[in-house]
Amino acid sequence: MAGWGPSKWVRGLAVGTIACGAWPLTSLPVNADSLEGALVQAYQNNPSLNSQRALVRATDEGVPQALSGYRPKVSVNASIGQQYWDTTTRSATFAANYTQLSGNMTPNSYGVTATQTLYNGFQTANRTRQAESQVQSARETLRVAEQQVLLNAVTAYMNLLRDTATLDLQRRNVEVLQEQLRQTRDRFNVGEVTRTDVAQSESRLASGRSQVLSAEATYKASVATYRQVIGVQPGKLAPGSPVDRFSPHDLAQSIGVGTATHPSVTSAQYGVDVALQAVKVAEGALYPTLSLQGSVLQSNESSLLQLKSFNALVLGQLTVPIYQGGAEYSLIRQAKETLGQRRLDLDTARDAVRQNVVQSWGLLEAAKANIEATQAQVQASEIALNGVREEARVGQRTTLDVLNAQQELVNARVALVSAQRDRVVDSYGLMAAVGRLSPQVLGLHVPTYDAGVHYQQVRDSWAGVRTPDGR
Repeated sequence: MAGWGPSKWVRGLAVGTIACGAWPLTSLPVNADSLEGALVQAYQNNPSLNSQRALVRATDEGVPQALSGYRPKVSVNASIGQQYWDTTTRSATFAANYTQLSGNMTPNSYGVTATQTLYNGFQTANRTRQAESQVQSARETLRVAEQQVLLNAVTAYMNLLRDTATLDLQRRNVEVLQEQLRQTRDRFNVGEVTRTDVAQSESRLASGRSQVLSAEATYKASVATYRQVIGVQPGKLAPGSPVDRFSPHDLAQSIGVGTATHPSVTSAQYGVDVALQAVKVAEGALYPTLSLQGSVLQSNESSLLQLKSFNALVLGQLTVPIYQGGAEYSLIRQAKETLGQRRLDLDTARDAVRQNVVQSWGLLEAAKANIEATQAQVQASEIALNGVREEARVGQRTTLDVLNAQQELVNARVALVSAQRDRVVDSYGLMAAVGRLSPQVLGLHVPTYDAGVHYQQVRDSWAGVRTPDGR
């Protein structure tokens, strides 16, 4: 069994595997894309995340819309036209006197009307509180989207890293099998092995090439996913590291943090507030409404005898609802049922977070144990391959035994690569489960999106159609 010895073959596989190591190495590839850089790119460029940010900005506009109930409503009215008059009148006396008036006029008028609501059953105040709670809920939903995008970015990065290493392993395996086939044919030519050994080597080489094709397809799919999630084409990827230091140290603490601060839970809490204010708004329809109206009207040539008139009016109006068909009572009952539903949704959100935390914790613990198991498997497979090769040299093992040992080592190293990938992804998954997966916690060097900036820009805006970014 001259040619490629076991040590050279093992070193070839180790190169492919170590490129997907779960911990930083002493020397990283030059100009390599890092996991942190990929997260920064996804945070800045991911279209679904930018779409969610736009939705938050649209939700911000609900607050000035609600505040408009405190502000006056002013309208300007104007009219102008052309009119022809021809009238004949009879005096109310015994002697009939007739008077005829005729002529052309241009009647016109213009005026201003202003209305200010003084009291409407606190509906404006409750609508404002409701809109503010909707803004807070939208921000928490944005945090959920940020976590999902960052987790997707980590998954896409580590999947590509894993699939790159797996493809390299399979290609090196084909090189080894080609050398194995050459050596088997040489031994067959001198009568040391049979035609069966040659056929077994050929079959295993064909299987190896098929595995390379399958690994290439998986690699290309991972590249496409990377481009979709992160927004740029991947370069040479550096190893990724787990982030256990940012996660709670035990399961009970993880559950407590998750059920209290996870954005899906806080979003549901704000949803309860929104529903509560909706009940108060509906109840406000049963209260009186008090408003003040002022108007000024200038009329010109309204008739042949009246050339000009001016009218100014200040009017207070009180409306007390007595019965409006019962629709307002139905709306109140409906709002109360919606409030009950939102409270149940909050319980559902807490239960879902708890389940996700327990599941993520279990996956991470399994991934840690799997690293040790697959490392032991690789070491044992290396020793077994070396032993089988030595025994084959003295005729105690067959060619099929050597091929099987080689395949077991390849499978073990592929399993180790997958375990290293799971170790990193599951550590980020636990952070997302407890609600801590954010650029601030990870310490990413990227300007974080502050939803409060746009809110303050539009909250007290009285007029204008341009958005703060100039559109």
